Amino acid sequence: MLRWWRSRRPSSLFVKSWLDAGFRACLWGACLVTGALFTPVALAAAMPEAHVSAQMIRQLSSAVSNDQRFDDHFEAEVWMTDMNRRLARYLDDPHQRLALLKSIQRESLRASLDLQLVLSVIDVESRFVPRARSSAGAQGLMQVMPFWKSEIGRDSDDLFDPETNLRYGCTILAWYLKVEKGDVTRALARYNGSLGKTRYPEQVLKSWEARWWVDS
Repeated sequence: MLRWWRSRRPSSLFVKSWLDAGFRACLWGACLVTGALFTPVALAAAMPEAHVSAQMIRQLSSAVSNDQRFDDHFEAEVWMTDMNRRLARYLDDPHQRLALLKSIQRESLRASLDLQLVLSVIDVESRFVPRARSSAGAQGLMQVMPFWKSEIGRDSDDLFDPETNLRYGCTILAWYLKVEKGDVTRALARYNGSLGKTRYPEQVLKSWEARWWVDS
């Protein structure tokens, strides 16, 4: 998807056809996670609507309760080495970097998300600060709104814990990708609570291209 965007994007905005009426329409409620643009200050405060998809709640509850681990492979180790070098600009401690990358790798794979997309979202949301908090109350690496904990009956979960935050954030983002049939731009806008606007998706994809792109 990013490769297509790189080859066809206009000078500063996304392809105009993405900004049609369907882009502005909300299929199932509003995005309930807010994002921070390079600082723990929310870009847009996305608050829950009256009806949250029951299927979404079941999926999140199952993911948070599932403690499955993924085996490391040679490709995963190559990825880890490369990303460890890139992440050094944000985190000085090499042990902290490796622990975080292992969690990102595990939770991205669990949710069937592109690893580089998840890194780009975290980059824009919190700059990899686990205790980031937005003015709207979103918390942690992926700036998850605390109401999600109540929705699945896990009020004691700590969203400042990197593993927990990644489990929530990746599951929610994967759900929006499913809702939007794989359209990354619309899914990112939903995640940020800004469906119909391009600023947040642009920031994430630019971060992906500038700092997290991996040639396949």
